[in-house]
Amino acid sequence: MLIQEVTENVVELVEKLNFAEKVERSLELIDRAYKEFGDGLVVANSLGKDSSVIWDLAKRVSPDIRGFIVTTRFKPPETKKFMAEEVARFPELQVFSNDQEIPDKLYETDPDRCCEILKVQPTRDAVKQMNVTCWITGLRCTEGRTRTNYKEVEELDKGLIKLNPILIWYEREVWQYLSLNKVPVNPLYAEGYRSLGCAPCTKIAQGADERAGRWIGTSKCGGECGIHTKPLLDYQI
Repeated sequence: MLIQEVTENVVELVEKLNFAEKVERSLELIDRAYKEFGDGLVVANSLGKDSSVIWDLAKRVSPDIRGFIVTTRFKPPETKKFMAEEVARFPELQVFSNDQEIPDKLYETDPDRCCEILKVQPTRDAVKQMNVTCWITGLRCTEGRTRTNYKEVEELDKGLIKLNPILIWYEREVWQYLSLNKVPVNPLYAEGYRSLGCAPCTKIAQGADERAGRWIGTSKCGGECGIHTKPLLDYQI
């Protein structure tokens, strides 16, 4: 099985493999997963640069691979417009959201709860409704302090595999791929953003950490929304 076979040390692979080798490895991982999981293999598309790479790679493996987008009421207009364009191009992209009422400015008073309601729960809905058995993400171990310990293949939830095919890519390699393959990207990157999220919680920031502009001024600064750290399935161990 895929999760048992992929055991390489990703920290070593970051430096060991060149760009072309990383692309080939990513395609191989997706291809192996598609052969194993078939229609249960689904791409989580955040509409960010890394997701744009993942989505393009997946489509190179098979045009039949599906995807889902989780959106919120706080996404910037540019992201909403880009989402509409992507869904129009790829009808197999399904959009999920949570319209539950929440306290005013919950993103300031309790950002963890805000993310749980608006991001994590719709992701759980997507996994359940699309019958996902393996989901593909654009996580990279070079993105920031909270993403250094992930593996290329994980099983946080029993029975749900998470595949991180570009985990060992550098940021510059992401942009190299997008440029070489003429992949459309979210226009907010042209304004200086390096990591994208909801408008109130995303700022332009300088420094080595790509995610430094996320949740500035809160305990979550540069951290995670919870999609990659919380269980997505209800099960008994």
